[in-house]
Amino acid sequence: MFNLRSITVSIEDESAWVESGATIGELYYEIAKKSKIHGFPAGVCPTVGVGGHFSGGGYGNLMRKHGLSVDNIIDAQVVDINGRVLDRESMGEDLFWAIRGGGGASFGVIVSWKIKLVVVPEICHENLIALMNQSFPELGLRPKDYIEMSWIESVLYWSNYANGTSLDVLLERQPQSEKYLKKKSDYVQEPISKEGLEGLWKKMMELRKPALTLNPYGGRMSEIPDFETPFPHRAGNMYKIQYSVTWKEEDVEASDQNLDRITRLYDYMTPHVSKSPRGSYLNYRDVDLGTNSVGNASYSEASVWGIKYFKGNFDRLVQVKTEVDPDNFFRYEQSIPSLASWTNLVAE
Repeated sequence: MFNLRSITVSIEDESAWVESGATIGELYYEIAKKSKIHGFPAGVCPTVGVGGHFSGGGYGNLMRKHGLSVDNIIDAQVVDINGRVLDRESMGEDLFWAIRGGGGASFGVIVSWKIKLVVVPEICHENLIALMNQSFPELGLRPKDYIEMSWIESVLYWSNYANGTSLDVLLERQPQSEKYLKKKSDYVQEPISKEGLEGLWKKMMELRKPALTLNPYGGRMSEIPDFETPFPHRAGNMYKIQYSVTWKEEDVEASDQNLDRITRLYDYMTPHVSKSPRGSYLNYRDVDLGTNSVGNASYSEASVWGIKYFKGNFDRLVQVKTEVDPDNFFRYEQSIPSLASWTNLVAE
């Protein structure tokens, strides 16, 4: 898909068409070329591909204001099982719903997306100072503690580039990161006690390697119904936990050691996170939750991980899959199952 990476931005109607092979960085770059007051709610890692990011939900620093990437997608082009190129009108609202957070690889080949741009301040500073002093006076923050910047400059800042770095770095498609990476995720719905946090710090110091990032929810995320898109983790969640571990060594021992570390941290957090189900974010594909056999899983087998990713939306995703791809041509280790395909497999 990396050859399909054209981006067409229209400031006149505040939209853009972006092909699935483009990166988030390339999209941000093209938007910034056209406008200083427009942006898009997507991730903070510029080398991530648009296709996978969008189809799994897509979140970033604008989500409390504007929701997820999928909440701002207004059309798409999909190649279906019969080789037809379909847009939103011709594919129908069920399939259009499914590809916006349900993982596009289960339903077809998503060639491009039409997104709705959002309006951002040209410079963020004064309002933030007043808000922080009102909400967190105990921090004693002063103007010198802030860095004034535009939205696109904040994109570079979050990618650890120095102030004044050229936007051209957003066009680099290769990540400057460790060689191997494993992620897991959780959702927190009740405050973790001081004792619980102290226990967490001790566990992290014991394990040494895994990193833990908290992504705050609320705002617009709490206003959008759970069923609006397949991504269900909306109201009731305080924040998402992102567990990650990276390593450079190529030997099996290093791999096993690091995977064990992140698994132990994830297990330790069990009492503090969501339950029934213990939610998980699709874009951090976690095969620890379970996989199917060569893509042909029964409903009950797939629901083990499907309900963690999609909660009550899993059933609708299965219905859409069964309708648009009954023979389960589009499949991978955690794809949405087709009831028709499983029935035929059992019959054989």
